[in-house]
Amino acid sequence: MRPSTRNEEAYLQQRLRMVERQIRGRGIRDLQVLEAMEGIPRHLFVPRSLAAEAYEDFPLPIGEGQTISQPYIVALMTEALALTGGERVLEIGTGSGYQTAILAGLARTVVSIERSERLSDAARTVLDRLGITNATLVVGDGTRGHAESAPFERILATGSLPRVPETLLDQLTPSGILVLPVGSRHAQELRRIESHDGVYREEDLGACRFVPLIGESGWPS
Repeated sequence: MRPSTRNEEAYLQQRLRMVERQIRGRGIRDLQVLEAMEGIPRHLFVPRSLAAEAYEDFPLPIGEGQTISQPYIVALMTEALALTGGERVLEIGTGSGYQTAILAGLARTVVSIERSERLSDAARTVLDRLGITNATLVVGDGTRGHAESAPFERILATGSLPRVPETLLDQLTPSGILVLPVGSRHAQELRRIESHDGVYREEDLGACRFVPLIGESGWPS
């Protein structure tokens, strides 16, 4: 067996253990989410020096002061979107592109916005390597949403916000779902907001801690 093949098999086994212990073992039941996370090679979305830690249960730095979220949080947020395969999804905060790849495997199309051009370019490289073509990456202020592509059936923010931006609610479809962390810079609650023709029902998914989203409707730089 060639070394590269052996390495990929080792990563696959780590990925399967990650899903079984960290994700299924902590209550995630959506089979499509579980399968997506079994299939996406998370180690490609972290710096090469951290690849050995890619499947551990904690976030990792990816540069520019940003992190890739721990696997369980990625699964929890994805499950909360209740994707059925036909949705247009807006992701705020591309980061390394790992969450983008998971969403792209479960939705019709994804628009993902990132402030850092370097991170966006790096994410595009990995997504292209994996043959993911239904994700459009945009460089800009994600806290303003993406009016050109709105409305979206689902919106996901991968960084913290001080409050729920009206701009994002306005870009949801009448039966859309928004998932985002809201609170202070250092501690937040993960919220799921479901729209029913402009009437919003909120659900608290638990305490969390994300890096801040910088922007017009986020935190000052």
